[in-house]
Amino acid sequence: MIFLRAFSAVAATVTPLFALLPLFAPVAAESHSAHVRDIPHFGLGTWLSDRDKVAHAVQYALDSGYNHIDAALVYHNEDQTGKGIAAAGVPREDIWVTSKLWNEHHRPDEATEAIKKSISDLGVEYLDLYLIHWPVAFVPGEGNKLDEETSIFDTWRALENLVRANLTRHIGVSNFAKKDVEAILDMCTICPYAHEFETHPYLQQQDFVDFHKEVGIKVIAYSPLANTNPTYHRDIKPLLEDPFWKKLASKKNATVAQAVLAWGLQRGTSVIPKSVHEKYIDENLGALEISFMDDEMKAIHAQDKKTRMNNPGKSWGVKLFADLDDPTKLDDEKIEEL
Repeated sequence: MIFLRAFSAVAATVTPLFALLPLFAPVAAESHSAHVRDIPHFGLGTWLSDRDKVAHAVQYALDSGYNHIDAALVYHNEDQTGKGIAAAGVPREDIWVTSKLWNEHHRPDEATEAIKKSISDLGVEYLDLYLIHWPVAFVPGEGNKLDEETSIFDTWRALENLVRANLTRHIGVSNFAKKDVEAILDMCTICPYAHEFETHPYLQQQDFVDFHKEVGIKVIAYSPLANTNPTYHRDIKPLLEDPFWKKLASKKNATVAQAVLAWGLQRGTSVIPKSVHEKYIDENLGALEISFMDDEMKAIHAQDKKTRMNNPGKSWGVKLFADLDDPTKLDDEKIEEL
């Protein structure tokens, strides 16, 4: 596999505010004085962030030491996210910016226009990472009508060309089943740098996380706090109210959110909690100071509910996550699995 890098990074020349420690230990954020070569382990998510609040949240996070912003065209707030990046005044090479290709832009010409719009809205010269948001193609301009003529391989080839065009440093996938990740690895010239998918204490997918480590793909955990998201179903009590986690957090002199995020870091994933509140943006960074003993990690493992919170497959008529925990359940199982 060949991993092309469109940009070079310059070594840091001043002492960083925070230093990255190895995986499976407390992880500290990189400072803006150290040019960002690899994806930081801790970032700010922007999915469902209010348009009138996200600019301030992004600026505040960057001013507070964050250097990783996770965005997407379909979040409909990239222009405001870009205002926050600009207001922070951080040198471009000192932050990591991810965006994602939406389903209706999978055709090669559409992909090029989509990334250019994200770059423009975000106010950056290039992206650090561009992901295929879902392994599902829609016909452009026709809602959720499936595009049967465009494969994930066609789209991957288009993304490889975006790296060659210096529009993004790295490319990757999001919400893919294991078999589809393997299929991309079998054909790629520029191979996936990262895979962003839902994983948290109620959907741990440890085997899937370990698989990515084995093949050299970094994992970005979205919804790392599980069902704190107001759009997720409520048939399971919110993780932040879970007695197990409340007890464990108390033991660590931490909030539940801090403890959960620390677990995500210690298992080797990057976490991107979303918040537009200064208090929580600051508070979440406390996760960087927490670590767990082996017996605590085993106890956490036993809390796995194998419950997925985000699964639009049924509404799209596509069986997502076919070889993973809690896949889409369709009335017609003859529909192609992705």
